[in-house]
Amino acid sequence: MRFEESSELTSIHARIARYDITTDKKRIRGLKSRQSRKSDNSRRPANQPRGFRFIDLFAGIGGLRRPFEEIGGRCVFTSERDRFCRETYTANFPDLTDSDHEFVGDIRPYAQQPETIPAHDILLAGFPCQPFSIAGVSKKNALGQPHGFLCDTQGTLFYDVANILHHHRPSAFLLENVKNLERHDSGRTFATIMHVLENDLGYHVHTRVLDSSPWVPQKRERIFIVGFREPTTFNFDELALPDAPPPALRAILDTKVDSKYTLTRHLWNYLQDYKKRHRRAGNGFGYSLFGPDDVARTLSARYYKDGSEILLRQKGLRPRRLTPRECARLMGFEKPGAAEFKIPVSDTQAYRQFGNAVVVPVVRAIAQLMKPHLTNMPKGKGADARLPGRAKIRLLAPA
Repeated sequence: MRFEESSELTSIHARIARYDITTDKKRIRGLKSRQSRKSDNSRRPANQPRGFRFIDLFAGIGGLRRPFEEIGGRCVFTSERDRFCRETYTANFPDLTDSDHEFVGDIRPYAQQPETIPAHDILLAGFPCQPFSIAGVSKKNALGQPHGFLCDTQGTLFYDVANILHHHRPSAFLLENVKNLERHDSGRTFATIMHVLENDLGYHVHTRVLDSSPWVPQKRERIFIVGFREPTTFNFDELALPDAPPPALRAILDTKVDSKYTLTRHLWNYLQDYKKRHRRAGNGFGYSLFGPDDVARTLSARYYKDGSEILLRQKGLRPRRLTPRECARLMGFEKPGAAEFKIPVSDTQAYRQFGNAVVVPVVRAIAQLMKPHLTNMPKGKGADARLPGRAKIRLLAPA
């Protein structure tokens, strides 16, 4: 037998084997899913949606997941590329022995073959912020790099989300991004996203920019995009705000803090000099000092570098950073005074993770607002579920 014929037969056998493995995995996953749904439903209160299934994309450390579990959902698929985030996520959301939950890294191979993703009723995605944020665009412009939908590494990840929505047609979705998404590229980025969701995919879409300061002592504005496949009476204006006065930093601060979080003399002198130089230049760049009765600026993923955006005054001492535990409370992952959220990673990684996360109580309020519209909702029906217009959407980023 010639080498070429032998290679061709080997290739055919390999493809057959892959097909058999894939088919068996789907069959086993289907059996596990049905068994898990039965046991999961039996544990849920009667007044909660009965075991609706959701997927958690670009999951970070699980800020979107927890509120939807609280209203009766069950996560069946998670995607997160960063290995340190996966470590924190797994520590806080351990899988049961008989769980059918799948945890993968990069979503792109799965988005290209969306049938490999389990069926689900709700899609959650905090798709990466950097291509659309002011800081990210400025950095890419300075480096001469493309950004937004022209960025090959992250800018097209929204289209991966769209491809999954197109294939599975879940009954609802929640997307989260930075506030600047609305203004990026003179509004064309946001207009493109809305066109895909509403016109190409046929969802009924609602958007709102929310500031986290009614829930936590931090000014953090993010845009939330909610979509339903069928018409509903959902209204973002009905979102319930906390009855209590907005909290101040003292609610999340510890009384005893390790001295390692106090700035070194060298770093404190550098930050003061840096601020003086920019003040003379007529701009406001530099550190920000806060006391226990204040509300902080936005915690960012760069906080690990010097902590300059949120420094805390200390009587008779140099300022200090927030601790990772205080950051967990600032982002609403745990209540003041508690230490329930597991932080298995280094301080550097923890600061990055909390700086990239969503504020959990804000998502909780949105989940509660969505909850009545999720009860008795029709399940996802695949790509033929009321898909308007073209049979297949255009998923390539525009030039």
